[in-house]
Amino acid sequence: MNETAEQLRVAGTSPVHKLAGSLAKTVRQERTAHLDCVGAAAVNEAVNAIAVARAFLAPEGIDLVAQPSFLDGVPLPTGEARTGIRLAVRGVRL
Repeated sequence: MNETAEQLRVAGTSPVHKLAGSLAKTVRQERTAHLDCVGAAAVNEAVNAIAVARAFLAPEGIDLVAQPSFLDGVPLPTGEARTGIRLAVRGVRL
């Protein structure tokens, strides 16, 4: 699949189904989605969105693969920089 990446910032308050829809749309376009998370709640929302997106894509014969990595120096609205988690998600045809 094409390796063009779509960056999606995830917050602890991100609506899971909207995030899952954006993720599914990106994967259908044969692109990789980078889910960038700061904090445990954001990582939880991202993982939940991946699970929901898998259900959205399963009837089309697409599954998801997620590869986690660390992000250093993610800027926050307060001006601080934090370490975050990036989940690189791509689709694979079954």
